[in-house]
Amino acid sequence: MTKAEQELIEGLQRQDPKAQCLTLQRYGKVIFAQMARLVPGKENAEELYQDVFVKAFTHIGQYDETRSSLRTWLSRIAYNAAVDWLRHQRQPVVYFEDREGKAEALSDQEVDETLGHPNAETVQLIRAALKHLPPEERAVITMFYYEEMSLKEIAFVTGSIPTTIASKLSRTRKKLCRIIKMLQS
Repeated sequence: MTKAEQELIEGLQRQDPKAQCLTLQRYGKVIFAQMARLVPGKENAEELYQDVFVKAFTHIGQYDETRSSLRTWLSRIAYNAAVDWLRHQRQPVVYFEDREGKAEALSDQEVDETLGHPNAETVQLIRAALKHLPPEERAVITMFYYEEMSLKEIAFVTGSIPTTIASKLSRTRKKLCRIIKMLQS
């Protein structure tokens, strides 16, 4: 941990408004983007974004620098807030289910060709396909690709272990590839 990060955390622990403002400047965009990818509607993302930082500033004493970076800890709070919010929604949501096992049958090479070096059209297809994934799967994909988190960081955020995240990521990438193929046809 850098000296600047240590000073920031100490400021947050003192409830220093300058430290809180700096935290919002450093991590606000990342956390808002995470919320916007997980919950529908900008208003919902904004409300949850605010809740995340209120909770973080209130519970900064629970932050353990030996377990994660501040950014990863904030992502965990955001992930849990989004998943809780989605679970409490009364709206029925239908996600892609691969009953025939066609996604699992895809080779890693085929998945890499589809998702590896996306062009503008593929990026749009990926965005559309993400909407067909359950929140937990969508979160793993977005943390890995958009936020460039390591498997260890994603495991911390989701309360899992890196090997489980690696398996989930592999299955979800195949599922995402299958959804893209369906959207293209």
